Amino acid sequence: MPTSKNAYRLHIGRYSEPGRLYLLTTITQNRRPFFSDFKTGRLVVDQFRLAHDEGIVRSKAWVVMPDHFHWLIELQGKTLGEVMCRVKSRSSLSINKHANASTRIWQKGYHDRAVRQEEDVKDIARYIVKKPIRAGLATRIGDYPLWDACWI
Repeated sequence: MPTSKNAYRLHIGRYSEPGRLYLLTTITQNRRPFFSDFKTGRLVVDQFRLAHDEGIVRSKAWVVMPDHFHWLIELQGKTLGEVMCRVKSRSSLSINKHANASTRIWQKGYHDRAVRQEEDVKDIARYIVKKPIRAGLATRIGDYPLWDACWI
């Protein structure tokens, strides 16, 4: 699938500020629902945890939906681009190894939004973890397996 002719605009004004909270979102290639399979979704989660353990982010909340993820982080020692490149490339490698395949997992680019100081971070986290309910994938937060938040 060709990238949008306006995809370059995602980079305009992008700034990586250590210590700032960001909401990151990216989607799979052609919106393929790779993560409908729990084990495949956990391979993405493993990369969130690795990024946290390596000290490049502090994960606050995340959800892995069938064809995309939302991840609320506090940026640490890398840029947003470096964080997303690591997570997407490492998860692609582990997913392809798991599936004994060599397919493109992620669409190019990602969306980021800096969280303003006046915003309630817990409300953003609740919004993230309730995505499966709004999408009709679960009726309660605990019914969907691919989410976490540091406050819950």
